[in-house]
Amino acid sequence: MIKNRIALISAVVLLAICILLYFPYPNNPLIGATVTFMSFPIQTDDGLVWKGIVGSLLFLIAMALLIYGLKKYYVVLAVLVLFLYAFIPVYLITAYQETVASGIGAISYDQNGKCTFDTLDNYERMSGDCQFTLKNHSKHPVSFELEFMDTGVGQDEMKMVSLMNIAGPYKMTIEGNRTEFIELTKILDVSDVPDHIYSGSTSDIHFKLIEEEKERIF
Repeated sequence: MIKNRIALISAVVLLAICILLYFPYPNNPLIGATVTFMSFPIQTDDGLVWKGIVGSLLFLIAMALLIYGLKKYYVVLAVLVLFLYAFIPVYLITAYQETVASGIGAISYDQNGKCTFDTLDNYERMSGDCQFTLKNHSKHPVSFELEFMDTGVGQDEMKMVSLMNIAGPYKMTIEGNRTEFIELTKILDVSDVPDHIYSGSTSDIHFKLIEEEKERIF
């Protein structure tokens, strides 16, 4: 089954390097990326991400070495490696958060949030509604401040999710081992805010959690 042991070992080492290059903790490494490959950001609004391009090349080389190092079943094992590559970081993060992590390090976000905005009163006020779910994996309550962020194409030109910060700051506490659905509904005075949307919704929600001098970006 094994044709070249050195090739297989090299493939494993390169895959480990690829995982570490953009490990999705404590911050989301894909925020602002307009082009991605696997776990690597390839391009953002600011241009190409060379670290992400190098990581992508290393990943492709690792997969080529994996296939070269096997006599048979290489297609099945290659597919298995793809699944493991996607899920191993998730399991490692969950294990860490449930055993060692504390404070905002123990908070996770399911990436299924949504924000909706509508214009009121001659475009001087807007209603904003954001819904998302956070989980505290630790045994102790975690208190933090939440700040919304605009990311992605056009973030420097048109404000959307960050409009919710007009009604902030949002101070929250999540009890230990608790999953909490959070809904924030606010009336926003946008009369002095240039370059903002007038209505719309998005599921591409990103925010920053702040705990004293610690920060995490989701």
